[in-house]
Amino acid sequence: MAFETPRVDPLPFRVAVIGGGGTGAALAWDLALRGFRVVLVERGEFLSGTTGRHHGQLHSGARYAAGDPNIARECMSETLALRRLVPDAVEYNGGLFVALDGEEAAYGERFAEACAEAGIPAGEIPPARARELEPGLSAKVERAFLVPDGTFDAWRVPAAFLAGARALGAELRPWTGVVGFEAEGGRIAAARVLDRGRGIEERIEADYFVIAGGAWGGAIGALAGLEVPVTPAAGSMLAVKGRLCDLVISRLRPPGDGDILVPQRGLSIIGSTQRLVASPDALLPADEEIAFLRRSGAELAPAFAEAEIDSAWCAARPLFGSALDEAGGRAASRDFAVLDHAERDGVAGVASVVGGKATTLRVMAEKAADLVCRELDAERACRTLETAPPSWRALYRGRAS
Repeated sequence: MAFETPRVDPLPFRVAVIGGGGTGAALAWDLALRGFRVVLVERGEFLSGTTGRHHGQLHSGARYAAGDPNIARECMSETLALRRLVPDAVEYNGGLFVALDGEEAAYGERFAEACAEAGIPAGEIPPARARELEPGLSAKVERAFLVPDGTFDAWRVPAAFLAGARALGAELRPWTGVVGFEAEGGRIAAARVLDRGRGIEERIEADYFVIAGGAWGGAIGALAGLEVPVTPAAGSMLAVKGRLCDLVISRLRPPGDGDILVPQRGLSIIGSTQRLVASPDALLPADEEIAFLRRSGAELAPAFAEAEIDSAWCAARPLFGSALDEAGGRAASRDFAVLDHAERDGVAGVASVVGGKATTLRVMAEKAADLVCRELDAERACRTLETAPPSWRALYRGRAS
């Protein structure tokens, strides 16, 4: 079906979104739908940071239900929303949580109760039925639960939002990095940016700025003297050739390393590890991480041990908060926050959206856009739950179709 550009009542305000990953893309779409003039800048190619490097699990929230019920509920709600809004980029194939030992089997009681409280369907099935559904599954399975997980394309979902924003007149500028901010009377009035393609520094004025830089949010905020509490955590993933499962297979235990096997087209991806890092740049998987992931994948699906490796990579999670823990950040919430820097730092005209997950990019953008509306006294309701963006294919065609 061809995309029909929504009718929008324009507002006399310009909003600058800093960061062209998933959250920035969704925010540009949301703001443009509300009638704002939007400019989005990204220091590299769009979606080339964390967004383009995750394994593509569409989380039902079951993974977080026992320890982080708020993000669990949001994941369940947003899973259904993305399935409806961008169906050509989502495979709603379902998920399977499996226990491979007695301790994990005992965790099943807590898991089932937490999923029920969070409104996440989680039905227990016999281990034999789990192996019927997934013949390549380990014979050690002692307990299994079906959940409404899925997979989605890490690039295509946010690319659809970028295409929609551009169709509504948003100015999208890749290879344009912020190098500084200018304040007037305690309010951010402009950003200085470097157009890396032309080697030219420019000044971008806006009525409001939103930092959606993910793991780079702290460094971007520091350019304006802001404290943005985000901790980068490196996570490595390993992909082998061959689709060893059709369901997303997860270990029945609290979130940890190497406990999710994700089918993605003709690949099988095991992820991930997690370690805190000083910088989100230039991250590579360590040899020991690749070896660990190889073993972890084989524990869930034995054929993983001998499958041909396709690729291994590393991405930086933007964990909300600056406190570090001995577990490498595993205890940190995967929830998100929209920070009003007028309240936090005494600097008006700027906010940051931090934390969250790829599954919740739409609702993260909604809450950030709500704040922009309040700050500019331009109340407009969110329309992204009822308005589907164009296909991701439109982004590089130069038109929405």
